[in-house]
Amino acid sequence: MFSINPSPLTTERLALEPLRVEHAAEMVDVLADPSTYEYIGGEPPSEAELAARYLRQTGGRSPDGRQVWLNWVARRREDGDAIGTVQATVSEDGSAELAWVISTSAQGNGYATEGTSAVIAWLRDQGITAFVAHIHPEHSASVRVARRLGFERKNCVKDGELRWERE
Repeated sequence: MFSINPSPLTTERLALEPLRVEHAAEMVDVLADPSTYEYIGGEPPSEAELAARYLRQTGGRSPDGRQVWLNWVARRREDGDAIGTVQATVSEDGSAELAWVISTSAQGNGYATEGTSAVIAWLRDQGITAFVAHIHPEHSASVRVARRLGFERKNCVKDGELRWERE
């Protein structure tokens, strides 16, 4: 089984830190707006729920051991504030499923595109060759991010979300 550990990444405006359980304390506020969950489902988590989730995610592998879980907290470099997350679920076939969440107060500034682009570049350096995202068809902001990143929409639906792919 392959192994990849997330590294800290930086872009012009962001610092992407590998996820730690301790991030739950500040991320609870970042993820507190109920409108964040309009298309992805769920509701704002409590700090305890986030800490439990982050403990599972920082384990680095799916329960069956077949996927590597990589998670970063996206932080603005100018003020150090956490503004969201970028996630990659890497499969043995050399593909990565990507997801991004940016706080509603920071949306519309290109942070999701910038952070996810950095993660894609880093994953390519690790030998990952294909990328997938699943996006609700009405989530226009995430659709714009996918297009900016070079993803193409496929006619495949999973749990009400469209599949987007790029090489």
